[in-house]
Amino acid sequence: MLSPKISPRCTHSTRLGTLKSGSISPPLPTTGVSHLLIFTHWSPMSHTEKAPESQPDHPVTDRVREALAVTQRGVDELLPENEWIKKLARSEATGVPLRIKLGLDPTAPDIHLGHTVVLNKLRQLQDIGHSVIFLIGDFTSLIGDPSGRNTTRPPLTAEQVKANAQTYYKQASLVLNPEKTEIRYNSEWCDALGARGMIQLASRYTVARMMERNDFHDRFHAGNAISVHEFLYPLMQGYDSVALKSDLELGGTDQKFNLLMGRHLQGEYGQEPQCILTMPLLEGLDGVEKMSKSKNNYIGISEAPNTMFAKLMSISDELMWKYFTLLSFKSTSDIESLRAECVAGRNPRDAKVMLAQEIVARFHGQTSAETALADFVNRAKGGIPDDIAELTLTAEAGAEAWAIGPLLKQCGLVASTSEGFRMIDQGGVRLDGVTISDKSLKINRGIYVLQVGRRKFVRVTLSS
Repeated sequence: MLSPKISPRCTHSTRLGTLKSGSISPPLPTTGVSHLLIFTHWSPMSHTEKAPESQPDHPVTDRVREALAVTQRGVDELLPENEWIKKLARSEATGVPLRIKLGLDPTAPDIHLGHTVVLNKLRQLQDIGHSVIFLIGDFTSLIGDPSGRNTTRPPLTAEQVKANAQTYYKQASLVLNPEKTEIRYNSEWCDALGARGMIQLASRYTVARMMERNDFHDRFHAGNAISVHEFLYPLMQGYDSVALKSDLELGGTDQKFNLLMGRHLQGEYGQEPQCILTMPLLEGLDGVEKMSKSKNNYIGISEAPNTMFAKLMSISDELMWKYFTLLSFKSTSDIESLRAECVAGRNPRDAKVMLAQEIVARFHGQTSAETALADFVNRAKGGIPDDIAELTLTAEAGAEAWAIGPLLKQCGLVASTSEGFRMIDQGGVRLDGVTISDKSLKINRGIYVLQVGRRKFVRVTLSS
């Protein structure tokens, strides 16, 4: 097997700082010979070659213990913890930052708060002085991650990956420190492998071990197809850790197998194995399923401030504390103090407002957070927000008025006339702030504000 020695600099690496609003587009990897510049030398390595002997232990100081506490906040697993403590102690003693990696495949154009759970952890580790690598999986997304799937995931096209990667950069810079974040694409080294390198990489792992993975095991025994290319995904993700020489890799709980693959391959390539850190999956607005756009229980970080604020205020009091732990930048002691105040009688709504303002301010600024709070209070009192959609409708020939049920559908406030009637029965429809109870109501020409539920408004002009 050939072992690549990765040069310390690469023409494709960049900094998140280049992605600020109004700046040039983030650089995307090119194809062709330029990828080969990463591999300056190839040397043979046998299958029995292992990672180098562990370095001498360094003292575990108070600063190391503080760094460990930061690492452990809100995590699901930190493996192996004793090795991570040794890495922290070595970094403290030598002054050399640890290399911490997070890889995301650009499978969708937008990031929601569920994605920011691992980004927040990355930022916390960045703030205590370690080197952070934000890896765009432009190569692996062409394969399709099989994690948690009971069917083969459709791969993305190169055009989709390129478009999605553009927005990932900008959105990640809202959480990470742009000036201190290294951006990489895994096509830098994956494209350079070629067919021979891919086969040699595959020789580093057995099919039996691959079938120990739960989703592969379950699909096999259920008689569902598993494509050979799906076996390549965890190998390629693991190889990313070899190329980047990472000390720690982050991911969700559904990524544990892939993260451990990186640890295994680093040992195979003679490197000190990385530690792995998994973060819990964040439940969505329903408090049951993990946050997902497909389940419509998500809060997008690019959503309008008022919408983001209102969605955060809609979560349960119990779920709010998990959001605090995983999403807030407040210290653990501050969160516990706030929780104790609520147990002692303070209205949990006050804490929820604090959380909503912090999150909205992070992505839209403090002024927008204050405006969103005022808008939410106004709506709670039955008021009408300023920034609502406007629509003009013209009556059909001979018509003098609009029936309320079909009108609600035409305005996009309900999916169907029958849903509009149900909302009227439930007292959820208002016309100019007055609750409607008559399903046979007809509305004449004029300008009105229609409201369905707490959040859906439209200012409609009815004309002949």
